[in-house]
Amino acid sequence: MNTDDILKKYGSKIEKQMNQFDNNSDFTQTYESYKESMFPDFSKYEKWCKSLGKTFKIKVKDKDANEIQKNINIAHLNVSPSEVMGLSAVLMCVIMVCGFLFCVGTFLISKSQNTEAEFPMLMLFLFFGFSIFMFYFLSKYPSRLAMKWRLKASSQMVPALLYVVIYMKHTSNLERAIAFAAENLEDPLASDFKTILWNVQTKRYATIKESIDSYLEVWRDYSLEFIESFHLVESSLFEPSEGRRVEILERSLSLILEGVYDKMLKYTHEVKSPLTNVYMLGIVLPTLALAILPLASTLMGGAIKTSHLFIVFNLIIPFFVIYLTYDIMYKRPGGYGDSTLLQKNPLYSKFVDKRSLLKGFLVALPILLVGFFPLIWMYTPLHTVLGLPLDWTFADLGFGFLQNVKIFGIEESMGKVYGPFGPIAMIMSLCVPLGIATMFSYSYKKRTEDMIKEKQKYDEVEKEFTSSLFQLGNRIGDGIPAEVAFGKVAESSKGTSSEGFFMLVSDNIRSFGMNVDRALFDNNRGATIFYPSHLIVMSMKILVESVKKGLQVAAKSLMSISEYVKNVNKVNERLRDLLADIISDMKSNMSFMAPMLSGIIIGLSGMITLILSNLGGMLGTTDSGALSGMGGTLSNVTEMFGNYATMIPPYWMQVVVGIYLIEIVFILTSTLVTINNGKDDLTKVSETGRNLKKSITTYVLIAFISITALTLIAGFALAGIG
Repeated sequence: MNTDDILKKYGSKIEKQMNQFDNNSDFTQTYESYKESMFPDFSKYEKWCKSLGKTFKIKVKDKDANEIQKNINIAHLNVSPSEVMGLSAVLMCVIMVCGFLFCVGTFLISKSQNTEAEFPMLMLFLFFGFSIFMFYFLSKYPSRLAMKWRLKASSQMVPALLYVVIYMKHTSNLERAIAFAAENLEDPLASDFKTILWNVQTKRYATIKESIDSYLEVWRDYSLEFIESFHLVESSLFEPSEGRRVEILERSLSLILEGVYDKMLKYTHEVKSPLTNVYMLGIVLPTLALAILPLASTLMGGAIKTSHLFIVFNLIIPFFVIYLTYDIMYKRPGGYGDSTLLQKNPLYSKFVDKRSLLKGFLVALPILLVGFFPLIWMYTPLHTVLGLPLDWTFADLGFGFLQNVKIFGIEESMGKVYGPFGPIAMIMSLCVPLGIATMFSYSYKKRTEDMIKEKQKYDEVEKEFTSSLFQLGNRIGDGIPAEVAFGKVAESSKGTSSEGFFMLVSDNIRSFGMNVDRALFDNNRGATIFYPSHLIVMSMKILVESVKKGLQVAAKSLMSISEYVKNVNKVNERLRDLLADIISDMKSNMSFMAPMLSGIIIGLSGMITLILSNLGGMLGTTDSGALSGMGGTLSNVTEMFGNYATMIPPYWMQVVVGIYLIEIVFILTSTLVTINNGKDDLTKVSETGRNLKKSITTYVLIAFISITALTLIAGFALAGIG
């Protein structure tokens, strides 16, 4: 065959392959599919920006556009600054218009039923304020997504560098080291490392070093130690001496650990003041304001209503607290406090099972029925069916000193019922927050109790894993194959927490004929499934890779990991000591101080309402001549205090405060777990259940004592006045 024949033969073959390639739509969408699989959490936001964000064409200032684009790049979003601002503007306008129409509709319906109905200006103001807030929130949303991405990615920095360093100690190839780290890390840092390789393969950058340097610029304002450590890794490629090269690689690990420690030290000092502000502004001041609400609602002629109380205490203030704690959580430096491999745990299906919430509701249902009984008695014909009166006075029950005080405090006027104002109804209302807390506490306990036991088990293993790794490295360094070395270490570690892990690996090898890789990572019997710890998984992945290079390489790798773990544990223990004061103070405030303060204030509010409601009746019995002699002033006071429609029932006040405390426990527990452990969903759910049980039980007991004691005091005071 001559040259022309060869060109024709292979030219037609290549042309056929190219035609087939053009018809292969899957390949043209490879990167889009890759990106979507890496970042599924942000796809909905991107769709909203692409659809609604294009409705308004908003020109963004260059300075603002650059800042938004920077956060878009960090968060790996496929949107533009104008689309972000467009979405913010559209939703702001939609909320404003919908809010105005809702208020007008509510007013017209009320007007048709009551000619004295007023336009709901407060509700319109809330809609207007919420629309402004949504514009601000959505315009800053890329920044929050970028911060969220940084928090999760930064917790993987130290393991990522360890993977790279351990690999490069035995194979000085940066590209393969990045690929090894990308394969064994979790998202989002695994995705970033894959993107580094992608950019080299697609010729965006000529070398792996250029691609890495470009990526590291993302971290320049956030984690300079990560950049410097990687630069040390890159410089090790140019060292002719093997000893000097290994020394530089080890120095890169020390550098990033020192950087993480310094940043966490600074963070522990900076976080104290914001957490104190959250406690004072989000808990103490709102709770103290409750003490004057009964008097304020009466003096203002009913301008403050129960619905306003729900909106302010159960929506606006918790939203404000979330906003304050958000910045505290996401300014936390990463690098330590990695979460467990939650989704790979065999018990994960139980953790995400929502049926436990239904079981919790059934357990709490009797408690909730007791809490809602005053409302059932008040608004249903149950008392008529049973042939009983709507309410009783304490005098009917033999408590004469409370005179005409009603147990439920249900009042009838102009064909309408008001209340409940009575102390018994208020005490029964304590079962509402208690029932809600019981539902969540029971559900969370059932979801997490088994996994917490497992977590405690492999936490104990982690404590002893350093010495076990050193033993394993010594055995392999003596020339013993890894398959045999696991059995030797299992025998020498009898009686310790790590014995179970090494015995399981050894049994998989001996009884099931597995190799080391399958014995550790098999989907059904792999030892790491039953010990889902980042430390254990990371160490074993490095072992499997190192064994391929030889026993001596594997031994050195394990000993390097052992030394690394010692250093990390020292840093972690020191950081926990630094955070201990903050964590313990906030736990004390959340579990005891806030419930105690709320319980006392609720009792005080009930006492004030009781006195005001009975004061009107007492003044109404005053001699009419005396009233006329005072120019009708006392008559006006009597009318003000005797009007039940203007008062906020203490029943509803207590329900609002109880729900508010539950919300605060959810918010503060999430904040404290994130500060202490980083992203750890298992600990967050478990601690939320425990704190709910402790806080709400304390609140109910103190509120019960406070309501009872202050009601008795008010009763004796009213008896003296009478």
